[in-house]
Amino acid sequence: MAKTKTTKTELTESAKAVYDRLTPERESYITRAVSCASFTIPSLFPDESDNSSTDYETPMQSVGARGVNNLSAKLLLALLPPNSPFFKLSINAKTMAKLLEMGTEVKQKSEQALMQQEQQILKYIENRQIRVTVKEGLNQLIVAGNCLMYLPPKEGGAKLYRLNNYVVQRDALGRIIQIVACDNLSFATVPREVQTLIMSDGVQRKPEEVVIIYTHVYLDDTGNFKSYQEVEEHIIPGSEQSYPLEKTPWIPMRMVKIDGESYGRSYVEEYLGDLKTLDGLQEAILNYSAIASHILYLCNPNGITQAKRLAKASTGAFVSGRKQDIEILQLEKSHDMGIVKQTIDAIEARISFAFMLNSAVQRSGERVTAEEIRYVAGELEDVLGGTYSILSQELQLPLVRRLMVQLQAQGEIPDLPEGTVEPTITTGLEALGRGHDLNKLQMFKQAVADIPGAMEEMHLNAWLLMFATSLGIDTIGLFKTPEEKQQEQQQAQQAQMMQSVAPNIAKGAVDGLNQQQQQQAQGAEQSQQ
Repeated sequence: MAKTKTTKTELTESAKAVYDRLTPERESYITRAVSCASFTIPSLFPDESDNSSTDYETPMQSVGARGVNNLSAKLLLALLPPNSPFFKLSINAKTMAKLLEMGTEVKQKSEQALMQQEQQILKYIENRQIRVTVKEGLNQLIVAGNCLMYLPPKEGGAKLYRLNNYVVQRDALGRIIQIVACDNLSFATVPREVQTLIMSDGVQRKPEEVVIIYTHVYLDDTGNFKSYQEVEEHIIPGSEQSYPLEKTPWIPMRMVKIDGESYGRSYVEEYLGDLKTLDGLQEAILNYSAIASHILYLCNPNGITQAKRLAKASTGAFVSGRKQDIEILQLEKSHDMGIVKQTIDAIEARISFAFMLNSAVQRSGERVTAEEIRYVAGELEDVLGGTYSILSQELQLPLVRRLMVQLQAQGEIPDLPEGTVEPTITTGLEALGRGHDLNKLQMFKQAVADIPGAMEEMHLNAWLLMFATSLGIDTIGLFKTPEEKQQEQQQAQQAQMMQSVAPNIAKGAVDGLNQQQQQQAQGAEQSQQ
């Protein structure tokens, strides 16, 4: 076994050795994944010998492919809703108590700032096309049951590894011990320093020659994850990294969790029997249809009807002969094929229910209401039996934690003290993040309105800020500041004073004008006299 030395941590095995040692445990999962893909979408998980030019054999039915695409689309809608956050940044109890001591206004402003950070994370997900990678990962989970997502700290975005490109080892509780990811690159595409490291043995390499780079991620004694990259059992200089336990950019996902196993099971595997049976019966129906469409006429060799005259006769022509001499060849298997058709219909109904093909959940278009997203989440819980909740813990929560670290490192969101704010993923019927808070606020408002005099005890400003926060609205510049309120009050008081003084001023002016007119009239009379 090859030994590899590193300057930070002494490793007993090279990354390639760990990969080779853990590969046999993965083989049975790969075999099942290839089988599941062959009856749904073969290109999702090809065989090891396949390449980009492989012509995959198309399944005889399309129910499996439709089911995979439909189920992954619904999962994506529930896991990453397009119009609302799927998480909420919550302040821990100790910090919340300190904020309450400072006043409710400070608490409301803190929650408003956290809402703005939520919007920033969602914007990053959209701009870096992480949603596209998550959709690809959901397809892999449904067919293969496993996939690995990597969030590059420098480049941004996300990269997905299929099951045949990585190995993972978990403990008895399902926590990650180590991961080894494998990248196959051509020699011409690897960085210059890696090329120099590869050619250190003096052997010249062709540009198209495949170079395998292993990335080893392991849990060290301090409880943090460390990683390094290795090529031909040489550690690539500068590739060593260290990550906090719950904020690693490597996110291995499972569809169906099995205790004691490092890998998960796929959703298609649970219905593989029906898919295989449907594929075979559909092939039988197609073959029967092809044979039945081939029309043959049987002519009585001792009859008086001549086949050549019939073949040459035009429509409506009169040909001498006898009807009994000509007969159409029939298979006489329609009753048997009817039983096959009934069986196909029953299997399609079961598969359609399992993959939610018969449910109309959302309208066509990009705008989806909160009620539709809530309906999707509830239906996923009913059909998948808790699988959606597993994805919330193994995909949503690690994704949010890692994106918070990356955005804080880039300065796009403020760096918060460790442990003060933690993302909370709500699942099932509450899979709307702050949207669920809006429902509770509306219910509470209705209850308060039914109590006489209760509304007078509520602070209107706090209500407005809580409603805006639950709706995800940035209130900067929206509400009036205390200085603006005071200025408006002063202006209103001045206007009221002017209104009260104006009648007296007008009356005095009129009286003065009248007095002046009287004096002028008296002066005119005296001059005439």
